[in-house]
Amino acid sequence: MSKIEHLTLRGTNVDLAADAVGPLDGQPVLFLHGSGQTRQSWGKALVEAARHGHRAISMDLRGHGDSGWSPDGAYSLTIFADDLRAVLAGFDRPPVIVGASLGGLVAMIVAATDPSAIHALVLVDITAHVDMEGAQEVIAFMSAGAGGFASVEEAAEAVAAYLPHRERPASSKGLARNLRLRDGRYYWHWDPAFMSMGADPRQQTEGPTVLETAARGLTIPTLLIRGGRSRVVTDEGARAFMDLVPHADYVHIDGAHHMVAGDANDAFNDAVMAFVDRQAG
Repeated sequence: MSKIEHLTLRGTNVDLAADAVGPLDGQPVLFLHGSGQTRQSWGKALVEAARHGHRAISMDLRGHGDSGWSPDGAYSLTIFADDLRAVLAGFDRPPVIVGASLGGLVAMIVAATDPSAIHALVLVDITAHVDMEGAQEVIAFMSAGAGGFASVEEAAEAVAAYLPHRERPASSKGLARNLRLRDGRYYWHWDPAFMSMGADPRQQTEGPTVLETAARGLTIPTLLIRGGRSRVVTDEGARAFMDLVPHADYVHIDGAHHMVAGDANDAFNDAVMAFVDRQAG
């Protein structure tokens, strides 16, 4: 397999870090991570997409990983969507977008308003309607680490407590890539100002309306992947999405929670690649 390339893409007013691998003439597949994650979340999926002959790209959203932070500290679905539109303008052909959680919401908005810019869409455990209790659990975990950690091991303990169902990695090297060392403490690899997005009353009231409108407006091929044990997208939420987007395909992955790719990577990759291969054929 070819070596992973490190790219710098341009959002509306920030640089966005990305990795790419696979043939330049392959079907582009753009992976977008969820809140508080980075492009490293897609390591195995990126390699698998390239193995199938696709041009795989994973990108850090603004305020995450190695991408720039909002100069004014502002984050919203609209700002993320504008970044994605700017990035897509640089593609020679529309990509299939695989978006988890926040990345999926952003891609759904753009797919509904600019369908010619996206070839197909995979939504990973996210829909227009999420279970608020489950979503608050994610926010609580992110907020709990705002003060940083004394060591990588302490951060690993926090992750293990949040994901008790997942086998703890033998090495903490992967986790260390998601942390920044500053003033003797380890902080998550994202802008603390990003957390204000969830607390913004405008986001809480306008978000669901915007997202339902976006879901109804989807016309491109779409796949919803749901973790069978997800507390963010319930069975009812998945059915409601399929009612809004009747042409969409649906895959239920037993045993996986909200972070499907991390919980059941092989099953996740199989589902994504089967869909992407059909769209590229």
